[in-house]
Amino acid sequence: MITQKFRFDGSSGDSLSAALDLPDGKVRATALLAHCFTCGKDTLGARHIARELAVRGIAVLRFDFSGLGSSAGEFSNSTFSSNVDDLVMAARRLEEMGHAPSILIGHSLGGAAILAAAERIAAAKAVVAISAPSDPGYITRLFADQLGEGRINGDFEVSLAGRAFRIKRSFLDDISEQQLLPKVTALRKALLVLHSPTDDTVGIENATRLFVAARHPKSFVSLDGADHLLSKASDAAYVAEIVAAWSSRYLPPATEGNESPKVEEGRVAVRETGVNAFQQLITTGPHVLVADEPVPAGGGDTGPGPYDLLLAALGACTAMTIRMYASRKAIPLDSVAVTLSHSRIHARDCAECETKEGMLDQIDRSIGIMGRLAAEERARLMEIADKCPVHRTLKGEVRIVTREKGAVRPPIE
Repeated sequence: MITQKFRFDGSSGDSLSAALDLPDGKVRATALLAHCFTCGKDTLGARHIARELAVRGIAVLRFDFSGLGSSAGEFSNSTFSSNVDDLVMAARRLEEMGHAPSILIGHSLGGAAILAAAERIAAAKAVVAISAPSDPGYITRLFADQLGEGRINGDFEVSLAGRAFRIKRSFLDDISEQQLLPKVTALRKALLVLHSPTDDTVGIENATRLFVAARHPKSFVSLDGADHLLSKASDAAYVAEIVAAWSSRYLPPATEGNESPKVEEGRVAVRETGVNAFQQLITTGPHVLVADEPVPAGGGDTGPGPYDLLLAALGACTAMTIRMYASRKAIPLDSVAVTLSHSRIHARDCAECETKEGMLDQIDRSIGIMGRLAAEERARLMEIADKCPVHRTLKGEVRIVTREKGAVRPPIE
């Protein structure tokens, strides 16, 4: 599994921190995961579920709601309605990446938010509510005894799981107006309800109300022995296994090719992920990274583009070569930083170029050499930069041999 981190704008304009967990091979489907109240995308339960689903070919997008985790904004300005709107924005972001979510998963109050948002996410075929309240206002019972304390201009300071949060009257007013069960009844998507009968945070009676209100197709699975937060890896793995198996009935059939490519040492394998039109999974040895194109170009901007990777190769090689030379010659180099950019220029504007017509590729490279070095040492290190292997490859004659994989080559005569 590879986790690609990025940001997107939420409904209120806050920059929200997101993580897209991708399978090593082809993506069968994508799920949108909503975390529990005051939690975050990186809770043990969320990460375990995402990892287990990725193993089964399902990509998972999880993100921090406003004011939580690495997302911008103030938690006190958020409401249940704003969380629902942010889920819709997250689904749209996935659509822009070329792979709208077909599975919606919500945990605790995130489960209630997912149920409320489901009708606005047309691509979703299956909805999963884990330990979810049937009435979003149920969550206020967690701090009901604190609402009369520390009131400042309609704000309340409450403590949840040992952490202090400021909640505004607008949050209480908004959540008290929510009518979730009618939305569940009108839901025209498959529903899976998972709940622990020993959940002492959100009682099992909530699962009963959700299940009774929903129309078929609907299913219920008991998470016997699990706690509310799914803090045990085995419980989260069980949830993921159930979700993957149950949702398969509502997803396209699995195709071959989900296995990780076997890459020999010294080779690089590149394959499409299916998350959007251009996203690629790059594997070399034990290392995996993602390449993509910007959104305006039709990609999802989830990774560097091909030219970015080319510049990165030259920059890394330059810095490594300078460091290697400095170490061998005992030059007191503190650090080296390389900045590069790529552009196309008119050949006539390049006095030292042999080509005089058409366009040429130009790479601008800026090298920062830090340390108490003599002028001669700095000059020598700048000379060495041009001797890095990637630089010499780009400047030299390159022969690229292309053949179709598995194609039969004619015998050599």
